[in-house]
Amino acid sequence: MEGQFGADGRESNVPKRLPEDSHGKKQAEDRSDLQATEATRSYIVSSSHLATPGSEDLSEFEFALTVVNHAFQRWVARGMTAAGLPELSPLDGLILHAVHHREREKSISDLLLTLNLSERHYLNYAMKKLDELGLITRRKQGKEVFVSATEKGRTACAEYARLRRFCLLELIPSDRKVAGVPISDLAKALRVLTGLYEQASRSAASL
Repeated sequence: MEGQFGADGRESNVPKRLPEDSHGKKQAEDRSDLQATEATRSYIVSSSHLATPGSEDLSEFEFALTVVNHAFQRWVARGMTAAGLPELSPLDGLILHAVHHREREKSISDLLLTLNLSERHYLNYAMKKLDELGLITRRKQGKEVFVSATEKGRTACAEYARLRRFCLLELIPSDRKVAGVPISDLAKALRVLTGLYEQASRSAASL
């Protein structure tokens, strides 16, 4: 490489400034774009049009929530089937367990609040089915209906709990962590996110 000449006419050790390599600059830009694309692709989402820049993590959470919810519902249905109640849907099973909770009578209002159900007719339909199967009893007091589990219902819940220990709980790591996060912390985070989605629902209803 030729050197530059100083004021005294001697050759300087400072190299000449070369013209900017436009090809190299283009390659650097391409690499930057590729890295940005790869960063976007690192999020696992089901609806890319919702994964707007800056909110990809929420889209990934929503996809994971959808998948785990379906898996959970399949487990509840299959668990209740193994417990001798193939007629029950996942919601039916969850309502039966909620009725049996702490082995005390529950009101319809209590169940709606506990399970965060917004549509009363879903609960009424499940109540009718559980009653017809002899799993619960219902009584009316004023305008409120109270339900409790029968002996058959309590037995079914106990069998489900036994199967749950054998089929599910044995899969949980001994440190009670999933992906390095304590399960109790995941539950707390989900409760916080529930509040955010409730607020978003109210906002959408007012549009």
